[in-house]
Amino acid sequence: MNYPGGIKASRNHITIYKNRGMTLEEDLNITNQFYQEEDIAYIYKKPTPIQITKVDYPSRKEAVIKEAYFKEPSTTDYNGIYRGYYIDFEAKETRNHTSFPLSNIHPHQIEHLEHVLRHGGICFLIVRFTTQNETYLLTGKDFFDFLKHSTRKSIPYTYFLEKGYPIPFEYHPRLPYLKAVDEMIGGSYEN
Repeated sequence: MNYPGGIKASRNHITIYKNRGMTLEEDLNITNQFYQEEDIAYIYKKPTPIQITKVDYPSRKEAVIKEAYFKEPSTTDYNGIYRGYYIDFEAKETRNHTSFPLSNIHPHQIEHLEHVLRHGGICFLIVRFTTQNETYLLTGKDFFDFLKHSTRKSIPYTYFLEKGYPIPFEYHPRLPYLKAVDEMIGGSYEN
C-alpha cells in the first residue's frame, strides 16, 4: 500500500522513502540559503580552489572544462558570520552505524579547525549517520578533546550521543544547526 509523502506500508513493515538521496551538503545549502534570505546568518559553502588548464570553446555559452587540477588542499566546507561570531565547520556523512572514521577528516582540515578555535572562532563538525538518519553537531572543543584523549581511529557513535547536539530534520530551516550554535554561545535562537 502506498501513502502520500513517500511512505510505503505492508502488513508488518512501514518504510519511509521521503528525502532518500538527499545529501547532507544539499540539506546544509538549503538551510544556509534560508538563513541568508531571512537575514539570520551569512554562511556559505567554500568553493574548492581549482586551476583550469584546458577548455573546449565551441562557443562562449558552451565552454567545457576539459582538464583541471586542485590548486591547493581545501580547508573546511563552510564558513561565515552569525551574530558577530565567525563560524567555520566541516560536514561529513558516514554509513558506519557504530562510529565516525577519523580518516574522513584530512590533517590540513584538522589544522585549520585548530587555528579557528585558537583565534576565537566557532568551529565544529556536522556529521550525519546515514544508516540511523541522524545528524549531530560536535563542537571543536569536544572534537579536539577526543583527539587528545583517545588513540582510536574513529569517534564512537555513543560519543556523539553523549557530547553532540542532535540536529533534527525540519521544514524551515531544514537542518537548524544554529540552535546548537546558540547553546554554545549562550544565546537564544531568533527563528
